[in-house]
Amino acid sequence: MAVEGGMKCVKFLLYVLLLAFCACAVGLITIGVAVQLALNQTITQAATPSSLLPVIIIAVGTFLFLVAFVGCCGACKENYCLMITFATFLCLIMFVEVAVAITGYVFRDKVMSEFNKSLNKHMQDYLKDNSTAQAVDKWQKQFQCCGATNYTDWETIPGMSKDRVPDSCCINVTAGCGNDFKVSTIYTQGCLEKIGVWLRKNILLVAAAALGIAFVEILGIVFSCCLVKSIRSGYEVM
Repeated sequence: MAVEGGMKCVKFLLYVLLLAFCACAVGLITIGVAVQLALNQTITQAATPSSLLPVIIIAVGTFLFLVAFVGCCGACKENYCLMITFATFLCLIMFVEVAVAITGYVFRDKVMSEFNKSLNKHMQDYLKDNSTAQAVDKWQKQFQCCGATNYTDWETIPGMSKDRVPDSCCINVTAGCGNDFKVSTIYTQGCLEKIGVWLRKNILLVAAAALGIAFVEILGIVFSCCLVKSIRSGYEVM
């Protein structure tokens, strides 16, 4: 028996939410890929919680997309079992997202610690490996910083001297501008401090996005449960 009355409106809203789920899924996958690329460029890869987080985010996004497909099929066919499966999986995704959020918060300092260790290692290899040098230069230009703690870190790097820093430390980058530099012509703040500021600025956006996704998922659970109740009532009447 097809749903009637107010349930038709609920069914329509559920379709809208399913489209929102697909958008959220694509967003999660995009965020996961972006974070993974950032970690690949800045942190030596290892099986640590911080390096596994983007993989979990991508997996959750992919699973959410598949769950949305199940929900769409269940709502279209008004299938009791598919809607129950949809609601159950949606609850499971919410629990995973909460776990990921808690893990990210707990290990936030671990991420910066790994970045500090990786950046110092990259700096030690700056004159030995061209790809490493390019990675360090990219981050120093992007965050307008120099060294890990500050520009004086480069004094301890083999092959560098007290009067030399990479050209990427210069405010106006030109060939050889890091040789015999003046403090007024380079960025003096370390990359750790600059990246920490960047993370604090963006964490609010991430939190807002997470709350938005959670709100949409809660609505999806509520609407799917309403539809399940209506479908079950229809079966009982029949």
